[in-house]
Amino acid sequence: MSTRKNILITGASSGLGKGMALEFAKQGCNLALCARRVERMEALKAELEQINPDIKVFLRPLDVNDHEAVFDTFKAFRDDMGSLDRVIVNAGMGKGASIGTGYFYANKQTAETNFVAAIAQCEAAVEIFRAQNSGHLVTISSISAVRGFRRAMTVYAATKAAITSLSEGIRLDLMNTPIKVSCVHPGFIRSEINEKVEKVPFIVDTETGCRAMVKAINREKANSYVPSWPWAILQRVMRIAPDSMIRKMS
Repeated sequence: MSTRKNILITGASSGLGKGMALEFAKQGCNLALCARRVERMEALKAELEQINPDIKVFLRPLDVNDHEAVFDTFKAFRDDMGSLDRVIVNAGMGKGASIGTGYFYANKQTAETNFVAAIAQCEAAVEIFRAQNSGHLVTISSISAVRGFRRAMTVYAATKAAITSLSEGIRLDLMNTPIKVSCVHPGFIRSEINEKVEKVPFIVDTETGCRAMVKAINREKANSYVPSWPWAILQRVMRIAPDSMIRKMS
């Protein structure tokens, strides 16, 4: 079991962020949670404290596209908790449409939230870790990072490929230091970001997906694909699959 006690999660008010918070609470971790929707986080805090009355839960409103606020919020959480042992860069969105069909604004919003804002979160987290000389940075990518996807997933998949690459670069930078970097690639997990999508292969419910994610995070491997069945194998198949198969998947 991981000894990382103080965990910060962005995008924690719903979906995978909320699901991970519930799993970490069961493991006795203190939580620093931020998202735009404060009222949802208040309800989550009550739920977490019911699961485990011994943990401390700190909340702050945060729009990750306000980059200055990202730095201020992370530092404030560090001050609340004394130190940050792990930061999970989870905030993201899935808006968008096929390129050239009039949805540039939605595609741009996804690119900025999923990638540019993630750089701000990584910068803020690693700055704190460098000062502490310890910490675990976790980025949430996606199985879609493995290949390009079409339609609504075109820009989304591109941002996730960028997250995987960014994480690797940070990890190489921090090799031989006490700071660890892990990139988690969830397969299809039912959450608010995809609730309108009907046909999805191998989809699992939020709780099953988040349990697999937390297990992978605690292992602190460089890259993980979750749930490992079937995604650890399928991600290899996807890399060499013909375009026609990838087109059907997206």
